[in-house]
Amino acid sequence: MLTPVLDPTLDTPLYEQLYRQLRREIESGALAPGEKLPSKRALAAHLKVSVVTVEGAYGQLQAEGYIRSEPKRGFFAAPLEAPSPPPRPEPAPAPEEAPAPRKPDYDFATNAVDALHFPFATWARLMRQVLTREDSALLSAIPPQGVPELRAAIVQYLHDFRGITARPEQVVVGAGSEYLTSLLFQLLGREGGYAVEDPGYLKFSRILAHQGAHICPIPLDGQGLRVDALRWSGARVVHVTPSHHFPLGTVMPVGRRRELLAWAGEGPDRYIIEDDYDSEFRFSGLPIPALQSLDSGERVVYLNTFAKSLAPSLRIGYMVLPPHLAERYRREFLFYSSTVPSFEQYTLAQFLEGGHFERHIARMRVEYRDRKAALAAGVRDLGIPGTLSGGDAGLHMLLRMDSRLGEAELVRRAAEAGVAVYPLSSCRLTPAPEGEPPTLIMGYARLEAGDIRRALLRLREAWG
Repeated sequence: MLTPVLDPTLDTPLYEQLYRQLRREIESGALAPGEKLPSKRALAAHLKVSVVTVEGAYGQLQAEGYIRSEPKRGFFAAPLEAPSPPPRPEPAPAPEEAPAPRKPDYDFATNAVDALHFPFATWARLMRQVLTREDSALLSAIPPQGVPELRAAIVQYLHDFRGITARPEQVVVGAGSEYLTSLLFQLLGREGGYAVEDPGYLKFSRILAHQGAHICPIPLDGQGLRVDALRWSGARVVHVTPSHHFPLGTVMPVGRRRELLAWAGEGPDRYIIEDDYDSEFRFSGLPIPALQSLDSGERVVYLNTFAKSLAPSLRIGYMVLPPHLAERYRREFLFYSSTVPSFEQYTLAQFLEGGHFERHIARMRVEYRDRKAALAAGVRDLGIPGTLSGGDAGLHMLLRMDSRLGEAELVRRAAEAGVAVYPLSSCRLTPAPEGEPPTLIMGYARLEAGDIRRALLRLREAWG
């Protein structure tokens, strides 16, 4: 008969000791499947324990499937069949890989700049100076709004070139406009709608919509965003690009700007977000002062980055908050750490303070003016059936086509010819007005003048 060894001095109950030893016997095969176990009374008498102890062990073994009970016959070891492995799923047929899209030979994208003319030597020299001067300070925590030197340099630049009077305490430095937009949404709140230009910069509206904002598309006329439509919308915050509208290229005149500021003053907690994304590149007349420079009611938040003026990969943007919002930001939002490394911030500060930024912009303004002229001359001389507009500022123009082809077909044929162009419809939240001609957004910053002409020759052939 089975003789498990039970030790009453252990903390483990006797029934559990018996259960564990019988389970090992069954799992090892010492108790073969179908082999009869002693009756409860017989085993209890043999081990000199109570029947209750044996009943507890047998009950647990039966519950787990190690033994089975047959009426009037007793208990038997149950067969322990290894579970059959689940059937291996048939491998899904490999999807047919779509051919990788052809990389265009010429790209009229608007989200790029000319990297070849970046002042690498000057930037590298300033980086070495920062390493020497700041030393271990570069490893210290960064002030949440950005290093003071950079904020002071930004304030001086805005005063000299954009007519903005502000203090460094109003500046918040962040990793690009996307990050700053998210902060602004939390600062301004979700109540009321957020008005956006239509057509306009869709990334801004997508970021806000993703965070739960109610988006109100506002149409434009020849002077920019229509303030009458803004009033009808019921929106509380509006995002505008008044110095050079994206993508139409409209410059908002001072009358419309004052009308927009008047709207902001008509209700509590109304704000204007002025996105001054490429104001540095104006090719005719004097620079247009920023909308914020006209604001006496603390209703304009000024937003800008160095993506267009230096390089998109630099990922340094900034916003200038009205004084009362800046105070609230310091009170409630300083738990957000700075998202731009101090090394880049100190380097950019020296780049601004030393006049290098101003000189770089002056050189690039000449370079981009030549490329704009090459685009205009190519469209005219090569007989491209369209009219260019929006060339007084910025790094793109609109090409309104006189063609029976729609925008999608024009884009498709251009792509087959190795040229990337972009439809105006891709910047719309609502359908285009009836009768609007097919229009393409032609960014020229990344293309040399000769490449622009070669690209236009391909487009002429592709579009017939």
